[in-house]
Amino acid sequence: MDPRSSSIRALLDAHQSADSLEEAHRLALLAHSATPRPFDRTTWTPGHFTASAFVLSPDRAQLLLLLHTKLGIWVQPGGHFEPEDPDLLSAATREVVEETGLVDLELCSPLLDVDVHTIPARKGDPEHQHLDLRVLLRARSTTLQATEEMQQWRWVPLAQVGQMNTDESVMRVARRLLQA
Repeated sequence: MDPRSSSIRALLDAHQSADSLEEAHRLALLAHSATPRPFDRTTWTPGHFTASAFVLSPDRAQLLLLLHTKLGIWVQPGGHFEPEDPDLLSAATREVVEETGLVDLELCSPLLDVDVHTIPARKGDPEHQHLDLRVLLRARSTTLQATEEMQQWRWVPLAQVGQMNTDESVMRVARRLLQA
């Protein structure tokens, strides 16, 4: 069993879901953590863990969103775990750096939200699920740089996230952050 699974289980055990849908996702992630290869990106049934980060601006008033070119919606930075990622925070932070160039980040929540979403089949990969573990970070700067992975991003005021073409899981996080 992957040694990262026990730390993920501990985070999931302590997590307080915002609603019944997120609670169903939390239970699915807990069950998946007990499978033999939960982090392996070639585990298609049901899928594999992914790591992402919601990044707040230095003043905590804005959320960083990126245009996901394959899905055509605005989402938080994130992606697959790599074998060299020792834990969730390392994986999520690596994804933020790769996609935005932000490097000066502060951890605000080791597990803010969880989500399960379907990824359509493409380029030989079958349809599968991303079982997403999401941390909360705060950037110390709003200066972003285009990278190979991402060309379009925006700092969006928390109250305006609903005006973006995004999904319910991003809206759930925006609501949670507005209430904090």
